[in-house]
Amino acid sequence: MSILTAEAELPSSLDLQQAVDVAYAAELAEIAGNILRGLPSLVECDKELAPFVFMSVRTRLRERNVKCIYLDGRPREAEGSNAGAAPMGLIGTMISQLREAVRGAVEKRVVVLPHLDLLTTNTGGLTGESREVIPLLYENPDLVWLGFKDPSFPLPKVIENLFPHRLSILGLNRTTLKKIVTQREARKFGKTFNPWQLYKYVSGLNAVRLRKLLSTLEGEDYPADPKKAYLQLRQATLSGALEIPDVDLDRDIGGYAKTKKQLRQEILDVLARRDASTNPDDIARLEELIPRGMIFWGPPGTGKTYFAKAIATAIGAAITIVSGPELKSKWVGESEENLRMVFHKARQSAPAIIVFDELDSFATRRGSYSGSGVEHSMVNQLLTEMDGFHKEELVFVVGTTNFVESLDPALLRPGRFEFHLHIPYPDDTDRREILKIYDKKMKLDFTDEAIDYAVRRTGENFMTSTGTAFSGDHLNALCRSVARVRLRDDIVGPSTQKEIERGFNEYEEKVDLSDKDSILVATHEGGHFVVSLFCLHHPHPERVTIQSEMPWAPFYTGYKKDDTRKVGYSRSELFDRLCVLYGGIEAERLLIGDVSTGASAFGNPQGDLFRATQLAMMIVETCGMSGLQASLRVYRDEKGAREVISGSTAEAIDRQVNTIIVEAQARAAKILLDHRAELESVREELMRVKTIESTRINEIIEAVRSKYADEFKG
Repeated sequence: MSILTAEAELPSSLDLQQAVDVAYAAELAEIAGNILRGLPSLVECDKELAPFVFMSVRTRLRERNVKCIYLDGRPREAEGSNAGAAPMGLIGTMISQLREAVRGAVEKRVVVLPHLDLLTTNTGGLTGESREVIPLLYENPDLVWLGFKDPSFPLPKVIENLFPHRLSILGLNRTTLKKIVTQREARKFGKTFNPWQLYKYVSGLNAVRLRKLLSTLEGEDYPADPKKAYLQLRQATLSGALEIPDVDLDRDIGGYAKTKKQLRQEILDVLARRDASTNPDDIARLEELIPRGMIFWGPPGTGKTYFAKAIATAIGAAITIVSGPELKSKWVGESEENLRMVFHKARQSAPAIIVFDELDSFATRRGSYSGSGVEHSMVNQLLTEMDGFHKEELVFVVGTTNFVESLDPALLRPGRFEFHLHIPYPDDTDRREILKIYDKKMKLDFTDEAIDYAVRRTGENFMTSTGTAFSGDHLNALCRSVARVRLRDDIVGPSTQKEIERGFNEYEEKVDLSDKDSILVATHEGGHFVVSLFCLHHPHPERVTIQSEMPWAPFYTGYKKDDTRKVGYSRSELFDRLCVLYGGIEAERLLIGDVSTGASAFGNPQGDLFRATQLAMMIVETCGMSGLQASLRVYRDEKGAREVISGSTAEAIDRQVNTIIVEAQARAAKILLDHRAELESVREELMRVKTIESTRINEIIEAVRSKYADEFKG
């Protein structure tokens, strides 16, 4: 069995009414059957479709001798002859007709209200007209109502309750699509017509609108590539804030190889196989595998929305980006209606992706939010809309959040937001690829050395002005800053490390150290530097500076990151880290004969003494690495609080912590005393050049290893 359709199987011609009769045969029969049983029926459909639905239902009712009265607000001949009457307008005329139909009826008949939504809808409450209409609708039990409402308009509950039977005619059924495409129109899609491929782009259209669009298709018959015909349909089906993005997953997004692989394997490859298949059973099986709800989570600026646009580009989908806070309204029910309209427009423009930016702004865990309560209703409406998806409809929902743990668990279960994609801060490889993309787009002409420097300068040892790691957005901002530097100075040649550094801090206020302060800081940082060289289990220094580009970290010693590490630290590594933390204050004691507050940083969590104390406590109380008896016991809970213990045990723990700290301090002091010449040399160089970079550091390390080869054996 194949879904491919021969041209001879398609109708040669088709008018709008015939298309509606064919496309919605089952729905029309259901409406007529309920009307004949005396059940008031409410039909939700587009305005342009309502007259055709009514005519089809009327034909079925006439066969059973059932009369209909159609109240659309157009004056009838008798009303039109009343020239002296004041004009009432459309709404006034409809209410007058409704009143006459209700109170003048002498027989059981069907009253059709094609604009029921216009009569009764108003944001924030009932209109004066609706207060008059509602009693009329309930007044005469002998009338059978057939009401129509557009998906764009909500109805008051008191109106909806009048209709025990409600039916939505939204979009098209995939299996009937080939019955409403003519032979002439099918020729625009190539020699072989695949109605299921066409359905991908028209699933949200009603039959009337589809027929109008198909009849206007331009281009040659039997093209080798039907892209032009699909593009015409794609542009015509866009509505509201939806747009067609142009973001290539590889061309425009640098790095993130693992993230891209997950997207391809879980989403894009499955969709591609679905589109390539012509077997309906295989297609149905593949559609069951495609997750329709996705959570993209990670820190700000890492490209969560950009990845969603890349997916949309890959599958030819429209995309709309909705801000969670913008959906909220002070009017009761309007927030939910805003959500419903977002989904309705997306379905009309399918294939489509709805991106809820800051999903956690309204979809927080129920029971944990202290707001107005509208958020709970919005979550329920969101779940309702997602549960209403049809497998054949290509409408995806992407929620982006920085706090995935705060989302309502009901959203995260399978069948809803079941696909979770973590987009972290970019690592070294990712940042390199991102910089290359911006280098090409902005024509910055970075040298290889400049890119290497930019990768290091945005690495783990550096922070942004807001105290976070560097994201893709920060790299974009850096490259734009470099581009402005080049523009101001009319730089024509390659961009070097100098331009990158100017892009970072040309207008930053730096700490201006006095000579006395410079000596103190150079001594302190030199101490960390030298001690780390002789602690064999400690990472080598990568950069040491007493004039940092970062005002919030004016001087520091940075160490190399081991990207291969997948597990925790050994006892030797932790003890070496503890020793290096005391290198600064012991260097001050050795060369200056006094100590400063630099190591304490007044209780700052980044201060040497604070970090050393926390590390020593962790070694004893959490890691079981001390000489304390029964040291393998953990003395702190998962939140870091000390468990209830006896006074003698607490005293023993504190004594062991102090012992470890004293030993580390003494070890740091001995290393510096034994290698005072190296400490003084590093201090002098820091005073002179302010910053020692990795190349020079490697030279120092090689010289030290050569001079003290015996200490580095093994």
